[in-house]
Amino acid sequence: MGAGWVAGVTRARALRTRCLGAEGIREVAASRTLDDALRYLAATPYRHDVTSGATPAEAQRAVSATLLWHLRVLAGWQPAAGADAIRALAAGFEISNTEHHLRALAADSRQPGAERLRPPAYRLGALAIAWTQLAGTRTPSELRTALAASVWGDPGGDSPAAVATGMRVSAAVRLATAVPDVARWAAARLALLFGREVFIVGRRVPDVSTRRAARLLGPRAVDAGSYADFRQALPTTARWLLDDVDDATDLWRAEARWWEAVERDGLELLRRSHFGPQPVVGAVALLSADAWRTRGALELAARGGGPGDWPAEVLDAPG
Repeated sequence: MGAGWVAGVTRARALRTRCLGAEGIREVAASRTLDDALRYLAATPYRHDVTSGATPAEAQRAVSATLLWHLRVLAGWQPAAGADAIRALAAGFEISNTEHHLRALAADSRQPGAERLRPPAYRLGALAIAWTQLAGTRTPSELRTALAASVWGDPGGDSPAAVATGMRVSAAVRLATAVPDVARWAAARLALLFGREVFIVGRRVPDVSTRRAARLLGPRAVDAGSYADFRQALPTTARWLLDDVDDATDLWRAEARWWEAVERDGLELLRRSHFGPQPVVGAVALLSADAWRTRGALELAARGGGPGDWPAEVLDAPG
């Protein structure tokens, strides 16, 4: 047991207090206006980036930015293995930055100066994987080349769809390798992504990303010609998420179920008594699930709704 893990796990357990929690999320969801919800958040752990008058998208992004800040702080307390695990779990922030960067590049090619309209990039700090190199690219083809030269790997194209899918597939495979305790999260999330792309959107996943996805989903699943065959061919690590999702049009139901599992497993990992990566991973899971629920509650508040109009699985959180 190293001193680094003692400090890292202690910090991880302390960060649970930064979650809004079920009661706070219900308060946000019950707000009749977005401004009411933002005023409530101003007295919570999400206050740092929340500002009055924000649009729904800006408010949700502020919640995500607060989550990222907590993960950066947590990573700073970890030994190398712990920081690597958090970096793998936080890969979605670099994906988001890259997607916005690519859209800005495409817009700027049609209307010079449009690139300046993109939202500010998430500040990744030590959680960056290859963002410095990606941010410096000036064309979609340059971006693809930079991805191919990094641990992200070649996405198989430079279109927004190819890059987004390729990076998410790569992130899932890397997470399953870097954090074996959560391999089933990675596999199930990848199954959801692949199922949506192929059987809902009807978009062909580039060959390089399909081969990469097969490492977690198996070759039979990624080559399946129908949703029924796809679901049947999935390994147990991924099939659990789609157990009763009989039709591809119902895949949306699996999103909340995935977050429920992440939150439940994260709580169990955080409660582990030993000093090592598991409690740290658990803290990341709980913080991330709390932020997801809070973003959903903000969306409801922006629509003038209330908790009675929102799916229970979004608002209910374990104690």
